[in-house]
Amino acid sequence: MNEAQLITRVLAGDRLAGRELYDAHAPQVFRLAYSMTRDEEIARECTQDTFVRAFSKLDKFRQEAAFSTWIHRIAVSTVLEALRGRRRAAARFVSIDAAHDVHIEESSHDVELVSRVEKAVEELPEIYRTALIMHDLEGYTHAAIADVLSIPEGTSKTRVAQARAKLRETLAALRD
Repeated sequence: MNEAQLITRVLAGDRLAGRELYDAHAPQVFRLAYSMTRDEEIARECTQDTFVRAFSKLDKFRQEAAFSTWIHRIAVSTVLEALRGRRRAAARFVSIDAAHDVHIEESSHDVELVSRVEKAVEELPEIYRTALIMHDLEGYTHAAIADVLSIPEGTSKTRVAQARAKLRETLAALRD
C-alpha cells in the first residue's frame, strides 16, 4: 500500500494505517531530532509531538511534496520549539548542586576533541546549527533542507558554509 492510500485510510479513521505511517517514518524523525538535541529523551518527546501534530493536520497535507518532507518540516519545527522552551527554562532555573555532578574526562584527547566540537556546534546560532546537522550529520541534500526549512537552496548552502567557517574559527581559537 502506498503512502497516499495510507493517508486516505488514516483520514478515514483507520488506526492501523496510522501505525503503519508512523512506523515507516518514526526512525528517521527520531534520528533527526536526536541529531539536533543530542538527548534521547527530548528526541523521543519531539518524535511523539511531531506525529501528534502531523496527524492532527493530516487533512491539510496536499501531497504535492513527499510525506517524508512534510513530516521532517514538522519535526524540525517541533525540535526548535522544544529547544527554545528548554533554554528559557534553564535560564530561569539553575541548580547549585548541578556543579557537583559535572565530570570532565581528561584521559583521552579524542574525547576532549569530540567534546569541544560538540560544544562548538551547540554554540552555533540555531539557523546555522540546524542546516549543518541536517546536511553534514543526517545527509540531507541542500534541496531537501531548503524544502524542509522553507528557504532557498542557496540559503541552505550558505548556512552550512557559514556554520563550518564559524566552527573553524572557534576550534582554531581553542587550539591556541
